[in-house]
Amino acid sequence: QVQLVESGGGLVQPGGSLRLSCAASGSIFAIRAMGWYRQAPGKQRDLVATITNSGHIDYADSVKGRFTISRGAAKNMAYLQMNNLKPEDTAVYYCNADLWTGGYWGQGTQVTVSS
Repeated sequence: QVQLVESGGGLVQPGGSLRLSCAASGSIFAIRAMGWYRQAPGKQRDLVATITNSGHIDYADSVKGRFTISRGAAKNMAYLQMNNLKPEDTAVYYCNADLWTGGYWGQGTQVTVSS
């Protein structure tokens, strides 16, 4: 099993930046990919970005060119650098770990983009 804890959310103005972090603990060796998802009020939880152990990355069209996902060298950390934030980016952001035996979610961190 894996436990995930997100941090780095907060309130920023449009055009600002935030860097989210996800710390994994437990069976880290079993993680084969990690990702970030977000859920706005009244909306479904949607993919933001994913990254595999080999470095393959996918982004949602809405964040391409603005967000960057990365993994720490030890593979127990995942990051989401968010630049040029827009009000429509406001959501709870969740870290996800895809393991050989299943998937796990963090508790989420709130990102609010407002002037």
